[in-house]
Amino acid sequence: MSLAGSGTDAEQPVRGRPRSEAVERAIIEGTMKLLEDGVPLAEISIERIARTAGVGKAAIYRRWSGKEELFVDVLRAAELQDPEQLPGTSMRDDLVVLLESLRQRGLANRSSTILHNVHTQMKSSPKIWAAYENSVIVPRRRIGVEVLRRGQRNGELRADLDVELVNDMVVGAMLVRAVLRPEADLPEGLAELIVDTLLAGLRPVD
Repeated sequence: MSLAGSGTDAEQPVRGRPRSEAVERAIIEGTMKLLEDGVPLAEISIERIARTAGVGKAAIYRRWSGKEELFVDVLRAAELQDPEQLPGTSMRDDLVVLLESLRQRGLANRSSTILHNVHTQMKSSPKIWAAYENSVIVPRRRIGVEVLRRGQRNGELRADLDVELVNDMVVGAMLVRAVLRPEADLPEGLAELIVDTLLAGLRPVD
């Protein structure tokens, strides 16, 4: 009897998590729909998101403390995903992967009116920008700096260099092309070109 009962229990679907994921997806997609309809960030309230997503406000507040954190997750869902894992074969290879990811996001931002508009609007909202910076930009920067520090430990990068500054130099070159010069090309191989050009002057001299 107990064996039959165990089999029945094992066959029961796990309900809580799928329902939670479905609600979260509905909230994110509802917010994206408002953005697609051209509603400015400043006019998107929790109440409006709840109506569009077909959920209660409490469902949103259980997952996000406010719309700033929600907007960040919406952007992360719309943007290309960061690399799950770096090659780890060398500092140079890791930097190329990080820059290639930035190049791909630049291409996506250029082709997506929504992403372009949202990024522009975020910068005029200190709270939203701070949330995005703390949860997205700072972790990305931390990874880049750690790659450079590892390069110094491995002798791939001069020990006298300020890795924070070097990281700005590496990332900044791609950002200039991707953001400040929207007319500039973002061709394949650009990440390798930037990294190799900079490292030619930053590697230890034998």
